[in-house]
Amino acid sequence: MSEETTEEEAVLTERRGRVLLITLNRPEALNSINGALSHGLVAAIDVLDNDPELTAGVLTGTGRGFSSGMDLKAFARGEDIGPMMKFIRNGSEKALIGAIEGFALAGGLELALTCDLLVAAEGAKLGIPEAKVGLIAAGGGLHRLPSRVGFGKAMEMAITADPITAEEAAEYGLVNRVVPAGTAVEAALDLAERVAQNAPLSVSSSKRLIRAAVNDTEEAFYEAQNAEMGIIFTSNDSKEGPKAFAEKRPPKWTGT
Repeated sequence: MSEETTEEEAVLTERRGRVLLITLNRPEALNSINGALSHGLVAAIDVLDNDPELTAGVLTGTGRGFSSGMDLKAFARGEDIGPMMKFIRNGSEKALIGAIEGFALAGGLELALTCDLLVAAEGAKLGIPEAKVGLIAAGGGLHRLPSRVGFGKAMEMAITADPITAEEAAEYGLVNRVVPAGTAVEAALDLAERVAQNAPLSVSSSKRLIRAAVNDTEEAFYEAQNAEMGIIFTSNDSKEGPKAFAEKRPPKWTGT
């Protein structure tokens, strides 16, 4: 790992009720991914996934943009980014919303694609420009983009290496909200708070099943759904929800 920043400095966390705000904090390096950021982000995601008091997270970056992708200097030094690659592949158990200001490029976009929902500022650039420098997007972008923007647009983004704007990304369904510059985090937190009003087990289960619907056969999907139903419909929260509704009060979720 680089000595320039610690894990705690490279990734900041702040609790907002049942939402954890996670901030990539290497603005001088455009929040590029080095060892400290890799390990710091995974540590933050572990907190999100394992704390029963948290239901959703918001992931953003300080400075000019969300992330410019791999820190090539750190890569050349042999810094360990293995935890980040594992996270990009597996994602988080709980709902995660990305808040993009400025840009999310290369590995930065692949990191954003790990999020379940995306909020982007007007004019923000999203792209996988690796082909311009003789590389390919090897962090999941080539796998995930077709299901997010369609085959044709994904192919265009990959082989032209041209970025798209937040507005165009919204038209293709990649971005959920386009908001004025400087307000992406606020809008993402608002969205996360709406998610956090719901039963934690139901949110996580719904997230898994939506992702399964994209990748699994119909038969495999219903097998997965039956397994999820066995957990959800016998949970304490499945009893608390109807009871709270009948008593006309907010539910008190326990995530059990």
